[in-house]
Amino acid sequence: MTDSPTRDRLLTAADELLTESPDVSTRAICERAGVQAPTLYHHFGNKQGLLAAMVEDRFTTHMRAAPSLDSDPVAALRESWHHHVRFGMEHPNHYALTSTLIPVAEKLLAGLLNEIARQGRLRTAPEIAARQLVAANVGATLSLLGGDRGTGWTDQLRDTLIGTVVTEATQPLAGGGLSAMAVGFLAALDAEPGGFTTGERTLLREWLHRAAN
Repeated sequence: MTDSPTRDRLLTAADELLTESPDVSTRAICERAGVQAPTLYHHFGNKQGLLAAMVEDRFTTHMRAAPSLDSDPVAALRESWHHHVRFGMEHPNHYALTSTLIPVAEKLLAGLLNEIARQGRLRTAPEIAARQLVAANVGATLSLLGGDRGTGWTDQLRDTLIGTVVTEATQPLAGGGLSAMAVGFLAALDAEPGGFTTGERTLLREWLHRAAN
């Protein structure tokens, strides 16, 4: 759906109210946005649809504001962990909507992980690595929100997990072996299909997935 001033007002109203309290009513959102309930339903279906869209928008904006570390995607991957935790600590009521955050977080990691894969430094498929990293990141953030304010263990968790999916070797055969090469080839094939036919790409992807696993 295209953006509109009314839709933006509803998103802003929901954002402000959720920041103030975890309990947000449809009536309060509409009053703050200056619209009637049918307008909210028209744009988002219901209150939960609005809250999900708002949290996705705010989380995406926050994560894309992370410092750019284009020269080293692995360093950027580590930084994204801290940025994710920071969002949860600064927006605990927003973060409670984890069912919305998880798929968004996995999608946002895809670019970094695919770049690492193209360098031959990823030991497993990007979608699997994203699932593992986000599950751990969410778990760590929820633990911190639950009262565990020590952060040293979260750094250890991050480094341990990244170490299982990433090889620091600049030569894939020296670090990740055939698996890392296959993952890198898959990422490159997705980015540049080349002159392969559809059938050839399908067969090649099957072989590469087998080698990657």
